[in-house]
Amino acid sequence: MIEFLQGVLRSKDAVSAVLDVQGVGYHLHISFPTFEALPAEGESATLLTHLHVREDAMQLFGFISANERRRFRQLQTISGIGARVALNILSGISPEELRLRVGNGDVAAFTRIPGIGKKTAERIVVELRDTFAKE
Repeated sequence: MIEFLQGVLRSKDAVSAVLDVQGVGYHLHISFPTFEALPAEGESATLLTHLHVREDAMQLFGFISANERRRFRQLQTISGIGARVALNILSGISPEELRLRVGNGDVAAFTRIPGIGKKTAERIVVELRDTFAKE
């Protein structure tokens, strides 16, 4: 629906950013790597987006790269992983490392991420292995 936003970065912290697009401030949930890649406040920035609609809320997520957004969406296809957990995973492991760890069956790498238990980590490896193999 909203592919990307380009505007002036008004504020940022480790989990969110506010982007001013022609006078409208968009609050975006972001990963830590996206936070690190963003320019200083007051400078121009472009973020790819994902609009997550729930029955009680609409949340906008921002990504510095198409690869990060693609991994975010792939993670949400796994039972028990919602938008917040997917973003948490991408804050703890890069999109490239995610693919490598899944390919190697490295369940332990995922259990080191806060909020990810052994069963969820195993599900990530099993369910994404075929998806990544097709890439």
